[in-house]
Amino acid sequence: MNEALRDDTIELLQALIRNACVNDGTVESGHEHRSVATLAEYLGADGTRFEPKPGRQSVLYRVQGTDPSAPSLLLMGHTDVVPVNVDGWSRHPFAAEIADGFVWGRGAIDMLNVTAAMAVVFKQHLAGQRAPLPGDLLFLAVADEEAAGTHGAQYITEHAWDEVGAEYVLTEIAYPPIDLGGGVRYPVSVGEKGPFWTHVHSTGTPGHGSTPFGADNALEPLIGGMAALFETPAMVGITDVWRGFVGGLGLDPDMERELLDPERIDGAIDRINATDPRLATYLHACTHLTVSPNVVDGGVKSNMIPDRAVAQVDLRAVPGQDRDDVDRFLEKAMGRYADRLRLEPQADFEATESHPQGSLWDAIVDAHEDVVGSRAVVPTLMPASTDARFFRARGSVAYGVGLFDHRVTFPDFLSMFHGNDERVSIESVGLTVTLLDRVLHHWRDV
Repeated sequence: MNEALRDDTIELLQALIRNACVNDGTVESGHEHRSVATLAEYLGADGTRFEPKPGRQSVLYRVQGTDPSAPSLLLMGHTDVVPVNVDGWSRHPFAAEIADGFVWGRGAIDMLNVTAAMAVVFKQHLAGQRAPLPGDLLFLAVADEEAAGTHGAQYITEHAWDEVGAEYVLTEIAYPPIDLGGGVRYPVSVGEKGPFWTHVHSTGTPGHGSTPFGADNALEPLIGGMAALFETPAMVGITDVWRGFVGGLGLDPDMERELLDPERIDGAIDRINATDPRLATYLHACTHLTVSPNVVDGGVKSNMIPDRAVAQVDLRAVPGQDRDDVDRFLEKAMGRYADRLRLEPQADFEATESHPQGSLWDAIVDAHEDVVGSRAVVPTLMPASTDARFFRARGSVAYGVGLFDHRVTFPDFLSMFHGNDERVSIESVGLTVTLLDRVLHHWRDV
């Protein structure tokens, strides 16, 4: 491990956490300009800034390669973080305190740890401490990832592709090692599910709440439809990424067959849930069209029968599932209520993935061997969305990379993601920045 790189990354990570670039989904939030200024000070140079809305800044840096025909590589991290309830934390979420060998704070694993590590590795090339790569090396710190990337990666790829477009991308997320009985494996994200957020509308006839018999209450079909969604088993989708993940875990053959069988996988996940509920949640999300009704709104006062109601449903599809699949599932699951409900798509992004093969994948595997002494790297899927989807949609190969030490387990990682007491071990930060440094070393030889 390169301790000098680790120490620089820790210091920068603390600064990014303290900037408190909290993105609550409103245009006025985020304030990512704070971290753009921090990065400019650290790198000793001003990059190209993008600011579609006041304060919603992203910044791009580039180091020219030696061969114009060689592929370019983009390091991309986001600087915004999700909101936090201070009352649920053991330590202040924006103090970036170091305690018990961890850096504590919102964004410590999502993804300011990787963003800081990317900046530190990139600075060596920007400052001439590392020889130029064959192709261009880019570093992009983006705003608004935590609210669909509208004012960040989506805006930049739509308006400045000539500047940010790269054949290869390294981004989030860093996964901890995983061991399901076949030995330690190191997951690398090669794809992500597609969000198909949907509003479900119902209508009725207004009336007085004192006479509900026979009333046409808009809440009745909506509540019935949402209850049916909770009770309907999710649609299974076994993908090539999942097959690669399961096949690389070294599992007992019977367990492997179960996890790859659409008819048996739910039983296998149920058994895992009995001992490791967080892991079971992740495995379920990677293999199903997940459906989560999260907001219901209807009525105006307690003595009026509502004539309108709406539910907001978060649906995430695996590769190969599309809007038609989503709508068919919703209509079938809501059964007798479906005819009284109207579906309104709010976000349609099909799942994206990059094949775990080729020059960048080889460099990632070689780097793991350098840092942890293992080539047991397995492809995996992100249940949530990242900015990688905007680049994959334009043909880029994108992977999410990083490392954690044994103090950050897979279940612990999942609980901290957007949760309380988010923290990253100092050792993990060192492993991640060293891994990225070695990836670039091997990338030089492609």
